[in-house]
Amino acid sequence: MPALTTYQTTIAPDWVDYNGHLRDAFYLLIFSYATDTLMDQLGMDSNNREASGNSLFTLELHLNYLHEVKLGAEVEVHTRIIGHDRKRLHLYHSLHLVGDAQELAGNEQMLLHVDLAGPRSAPFSEPVLNKLLAMTALQSDLPTPAYIGRVIALPPEK
Repeated sequence: MPALTTYQTTIAPDWVDYNGHLRDAFYLLIFSYATDTLMDQLGMDSNNREASGNSLFTLELHLNYLHEVKLGAEVEVHTRIIGHDRKRLHLYHSLHLVGDAQELAGNEQMLLHVDLAGPRSAPFSEPVLNKLLAMTALQSDLPTPAYIGRVIALPPEK
């Protein structure tokens, strides 16, 4: 199974900055919508959130801007499950022009499953966990994304 296509949009005029390309904040907005789609595909849609009182919170993310995205570009997000445990989900989104393999931006995220009544962490339900296991298995042959596990630091001085 390839990475899932979780979001598609056209870059709107109010998303473009004074340099003529997509504003940095809108990359994250696009990736946020992709996470929403993934939640729906895992069975954590709005009906489930209302019934269970559970949702996902973002604990950490890293965003790599690799190539400019211009006004009017039609883009899509491909999503991979990198790993998970009983309460956490590690995923990777990549932004592409529709139908193009070149990665324009990459977004690594660590999400936590939360009982909103606390709020406090909570294990995934069995149906969601089973979907995570199935998706992870289907994507297991995909190569590790190049921009995963990176840290921000200045290079050592010579």
